[in-house]
Amino acid sequence: MDLTQLEQTLSPEMRARWDMLLDYFKQRGSALIAFSGGVDSGLLCAAAWRALGDKMLAVTIKSPVESEGDVAAALSMAETVGFHLHLVNFNDLETPEFTANPPDRCYVCKLARFRFLKDLARAENFAVMAEGSNEDDRGDYRPGSRAVKETGAVSPLQELGFTKNEIRALAKALHLPNWDKQSAPCLATRFPYGQTITPYGLRQVANGEKYLHELGFKTVRVRHHGLVARIEVEPEKIKHLVDLHEPVSNYFKSLGFHYTAVDLTGYRQGSLNEVL
Repeated sequence: MDLTQLEQTLSPEMRARWDMLLDYFKQRGSALIAFSGGVDSGLLCAAAWRALGDKMLAVTIKSPVESEGDVAAALSMAETVGFHLHLVNFNDLETPEFTANPPDRCYVCKLARFRFLKDLARAENFAVMAEGSNEDDRGDYRPGSRAVKETGAVSPLQELGFTKNEIRALAKALHLPNWDKQSAPCLATRFPYGQTITPYGLRQVANGEKYLHELGFKTVRVRHHGLVARIEVEPEKIKHLVDLHEPVSNYFKSLGFHYTAVDLTGYRQGSLNEVL
């Protein structure tokens, strides 16, 4: 993929925003990017690669709480765009404060990860460690943002005021392969606060969501309530899910759930935060 050619096709407005992102990285000289496989950090990787070349490194963490699809998406994009990607094994479940699943679990997770990545950036002489928070994230419950400040990580998209819609539009215009990838927070977000996160529970969630994706549901969350699986799909897809109640119920029983429930409100971001 030749980003130099693709950027010539951008509208004047998009080109101005793209150039702001390129200038951000050029001014820093080198950067390590925390790449989740999603569109936000993916755009960061593309910009850093275009601005810095070999003076950038994307790092993707492999953990039991990350889906296989996220790692695959990161590998695919790195190969397509041409930037360097380093996969790192990092087991979040080795941190008791994380598996206890407190309301600030994301802070505990990101603090440990960002400290690790910051040390890596320092050891490899990268000027900054960047992550993909955007402007829209300011309005949600984001305890992980504390970890960004405490570790000195930078959030270029947020600093430059990029919204999610703007990021998707720019990524699509640049033909980035993950431009329409659905937001996919880690599997730990499927567990109500206070419920212990276990390897077994994570496998139940991962397999349940994979099964529903294979049935054709694009946006899916399997919320783990002990013996109960609460399924969220897009509101207009609820009737179709109910029509498939027998095979879906049987499959979820095979995963170890005693009961399978359909959330009649449908998918919404951060539904487990509603109790806070």
